[in-house]
Amino acid sequence: MSEQRALLPDDFPAWLAERGGDAYALAWVARQSPPPSAWSEAAPRAGESGIAHQGFDLTRITVEEVARGEQETLRRWLLLDDGARHLAIITAEEGGLREHTPGELAARLLHDPAGDEAELTDLLAGWLSRRHAEAPQGLDLGWIAAGAAWTCHMRALAASPPPSVLTRSLRDAGEADEATAHLVVDTSLSIADLLDRLERPFRPRAGLIDLWHTAEALSADVPALADTAHWLLDQISLRDAPAQQLRAVLEPDITDYLRDQNATGRRPDVTLPTLDAPRAAHLATARETVRAYTAAAYAGREQDARQLQDAFPVTGRPLATSGPAALWRQNSPTARDAVEDLTAQRTALTAEEGTDYFADPELLHAQTSYLAARESQLHLLHDALGRLAFPDPTPRDLPEALAPVAAAQAQRRVIEAFGTLERAAGALEGQLHYRRQRPVPAHRRATTGIETDLLTRTRTALETLTHAALPLDQEDIRSRVQEVMSRPTAPAKALTPAPVPPTASHTQAPEPEAQYAARQVHR
Repeated sequence: MSEQRALLPDDFPAWLAERGGDAYALAWVARQSPPPSAWSEAAPRAGESGIAHQGFDLTRITVEEVARGEQETLRRWLLLDDGARHLAIITAEEGGLREHTPGELAARLLHDPAGDEAELTDLLAGWLSRRHAEAPQGLDLGWIAAGAAWTCHMRALAASPPPSVLTRSLRDAGEADEATAHLVVDTSLSIADLLDRLERPFRPRAGLIDLWHTAEALSADVPALADTAHWLLDQISLRDAPAQQLRAVLEPDITDYLRDQNATGRRPDVTLPTLDAPRAAHLATARETVRAYTAAAYAGREQDARQLQDAFPVTGRPLATSGPAALWRQNSPTARDAVEDLTAQRTALTAEEGTDYFADPELLHAQTSYLAARESQLHLLHDALGRLAFPDPTPRDLPEALAPVAAAQAQRRVIEAFGTLERAAGALEGQLHYRRQRPVPAHRRATTGIETDLLTRTRTALETLTHAALPLDQEDIRSRVQEVMSRPTAPAKALTPAPVPPTASHTQAPEPEAQYAARQVHR
């Protein structure tokens, strides 16, 4: 018997606890992109959604049904699992929720004296055969997908399918041969070894690189490991100074978003503003670029990695804050917060009492490189925005020939800070959209209006600058040239002089210039 539940109640833990101690909820868990600032998360655990972790967003789950007892729950999970979505097994316990893997239930049932081992074997074999038959890679690679699915969900029972389960599954599929059995076992053991090594607490960069090579090779046939390979690239880049410098240059400033998250916390009764689309896209692009650099650097493609580095050079560290940057920070609370946060991070990293003598030296060096590059990037951003919002008059003693050069510095600074004028406009529009979301968090209600007015004025100045110095449209120029080249041309005229028509007299009247010359000679 099972209890159907179409809607997820707000008090899901309490609701599930009311169902009783033997109630197991089977719920679909939607995937979620990592938060923008999440670079140091724990290793992803295969086969788990993380629903029992503090701060998990319960709106991501949709309850399918509530089963009674371990045997019925496992049977229903094996029948409902489709291999594409994550089906979590959840129970209520004191203080929250607990997530179970199917392998945990199978292991307990296998060691239960009252359990039916033959029935359990049939259920597991049928599920393994279905994972092979329904694999998106096709039947040729279906057994690799089946072996990966076993490791992800059934590792608590066994690292690879037991002989009784594997033999029955292969026989049902009509492929009972030794080579296929070895393929399933080898795939399962390789992924199990990878997952075991990921769960170790200390991972030096050399170990992470080795794990990434393994995960990258397996992810071609096991798409479920693609997220693991990406996470490993992020961890390697956190220990690579050039990668962190590239990150510091490419990431937009999201100080307002991070301050709101830290000040309010993840309370379910508080609605926080969501990060605006332009800056979220910039963050995603920055992370993809850093991953591309890291993959090239550690896959033997040094030239590709060097090209990415050269495309986004790190700005030299400023010795002093410029006047426009100081003026922007004076008027923008978010800019002051960004500088304070950066100073706090550097202080925490270099404080003697906070030094971890067991910390990875490569990680500390990369963090220091990131903070130095980020300070330079913030200076560029604030200097460019200050020049837009508070333009200085032309200096009195400046030679007239240099006046246009001085006026062009604002555009040059904006491009240097943001990359393009369009990217700068998107970032400003995104910040305005973020601050206009309601409700406004309590800690910035007094400053949101001031900041919104400042950003609006800056965006208007940027629009004026963009219209005053429109870049050449290469596509328009190309189409005009093609249009001109495709026009039909008139035939070329003959170069030989036209024959003189015959007249009655062989003497022709002289032209005016000739007549004038003749009169002068006669005189």
